[in-house]
Amino acid sequence: MRDIAEGLRSWQADGVPFALATVTRTWKSAPRQAGATMAVARNGTVLGSISGGCVESAVYELAMDVLADGEPVLRTYGVSDDDALEAGLTCGGVIEVFVRPASGEHWPELEEVLDAVDSGRPVAVASVIGGPAPMGRRLVVGADTAKGALGDAGLDESVVKQARGLLAQGTTAVVHAACDSERRMGEVAVFVESFAPPPRFLVFGAIDHAGAVARLAKFLGYRVTVCDARPVFATSERFPDADELVVRWPHQFLDQLTVDENTVICVLTHDPKFDVPLLQRALLTPACYIGAMGSRRTHEDRLRRLREAGVGEAALRRLSSPIGLDLGGRTVEETAVAIMAEIIALKWNGTGRRLAGTELPIH
Repeated sequence: MRDIAEGLRSWQADGVPFALATVTRTWKSAPRQAGATMAVARNGTVLGSISGGCVESAVYELAMDVLADGEPVLRTYGVSDDDALEAGLTCGGVIEVFVRPASGEHWPELEEVLDAVDSGRPVAVASVIGGPAPMGRRLVVGADTAKGALGDAGLDESVVKQARGLLAQGTTAVVHAACDSERRMGEVAVFVESFAPPPRFLVFGAIDHAGAVARLAKFLGYRVTVCDARPVFATSERFPDADELVVRWPHQFLDQLTVDENTVICVLTHDPKFDVPLLQRALLTPACYIGAMGSRRTHEDRLRRLREAGVGEAALRRLSSPIGLDLGGRTVEETAVAIMAEIIALKWNGTGRRLAGTELPIH
């Protein structure tokens, strides 16, 4: 929903009724992951996508039905059947889609959720999608707040706890909790959409490659910071895609930051006076990726200097250097793609090989 938030705000301001269709679960080679959202307005306008085109038409019609009767619906779409007039996924996957009316009185907290997303405040939306509790009942869960109700106090308490756990991980998933009120008993399925702040992407070295890396990182959903000690290079004109520009010695700036397991660190300076003190500190952080640019000769010299500075072998094995995958690229932009490809592969445990030469699942 983050990628269509601006459009949803516009619809709200204009009083346009709309429904949201969101992928809740996937199996096999589904085209989109849980959390992918498509919005359908009563006037026929569509925002976003849930399957890259496979089932959009069917979900569009379902959303129109939901807008007409105001009742949320959970629907599963699987492998397409050539002999049937049913929508399906040609990729062979299966997706579960939750469609709900979302404008006006149907979701009064949506404005609050969009505000949190825009400002980078963590927020999760927990919606009932199965079990004895009413379909579509909702909780909006923040770091220390919870608004709404699902069915009974025990159910709410359990879901709030699970939602905060998922929010801390930045994970969207279906959870289960017991409902044991006098009128309803049984297990409730709750879809938790997590809107955690974008992960940080730290680029050190305001060189030409940094501009392309910053542009791609921003496109992939990161909050991008470019840092360089030289003010003549770290300018908004050179880095229009960066969320933050910092003119400081890189290691001093890193010292003041809180680096978590989702942070990416790219060191592009390939200058020992910047690289070594910065990497000494970076390799002590829990960052998910630490890469450094340079030739193999530069890399060997950098390792020697880091060892002399007391960095251990276990820490050095965390360093991706020379940075990026071997794509055979030559240009600044192609190098940036190679860097981002390595980061994506490490994030999802990808092989970096051509899919045509593997029998791995395709997502």
